[in-house]
Amino acid sequence: MISTCAWNKNARKDAEAIHSLRLKAADGAWVLMDLGGRIPDLSGPPQISRDDVQRRVVIQANGQESRDMGFPVVADIRQAIDSEVDLPAGYSVDIGGQYENQQRAQQRLAMVVPVAVGLIALLLYFAFGSVAQAALILVNVPLALIGGILALALSGQYLSVPSSVGFITLFGVAVLNGVVMVEAINHRLRDGEALETAIFEGAVSRLRPVLMTALTSMLGLIPMLLATGVGSEVQRPLAVVIVGGLVSATGLTLLVLPSLYAFFSSKKAVELQR
Repeated sequence: MISTCAWNKNARKDAEAIHSLRLKAADGAWVLMDLGGRIPDLSGPPQISRDDVQRRVVIQANGQESRDMGFPVVADIRQAIDSEVDLPAGYSVDIGGQYENQQRAQQRLAMVVPVAVGLIALLLYFAFGSVAQAALILVNVPLALIGGILALALSGQYLSVPSSVGFITLFGVAVLNGVVMVEAINHRLRDGEALETAIFEGAVSRLRPVLMTALTSMLGLIPMLLATGVGSEVQRPLAVVIVGGLVSATGLTLLVLPSLYAFFSSKKAVELQR
């Protein structure tokens, strides 16, 4: 039995006060805690945390700046745990932090991107009244994707949440350039020009607007592209994707879209020439 002074809050924090506590033995004698043994000084967690009625111990670490914080680092951690750590029964390891946030964001983007592309296709169909011409304009999406991926590889960046958002922005600009190109060709067909002439003249007339749109977007992103301070880990991947994608999308839009127009829009061209 412990005397009443054992419940003093100050005594709990002072080792000497704990040593001087009086304990009542089974025969009724009172003895000091110090006579029964010494209390060792041991280190322990300053706070015991629990998740789902289970104790949780947090181990924090930062990945190398040159490595993706996602799959490669996590795969190395899991491999090291499986090969070198023998977890007792009832113990488990969960990896969270920025990796968990990244996985959650990428799962959302995996739903948002297809929905965004689908809505763009629907709006294009309503604007041109033709599935073929909507598909022709959407050819710009993989053309822009090529440049964005190459830019990430050349700059040493990884596919992250900011770069994924950059791809969504890039798709919008690429589709806008395609709309400008196809509408210029359609306008000449309505005026009665021949198909080959309308395609050539429409592509030439839209050369300057398409280049101006791409150049102004790229020039505006140069500060983000060259950023090195706080926030550059978000700004640079986004800017790299957009700039690289615009380079490929602009060049290929001016060449590929006019070349594919006759294949995708032969029936639509006949309707416009009537």
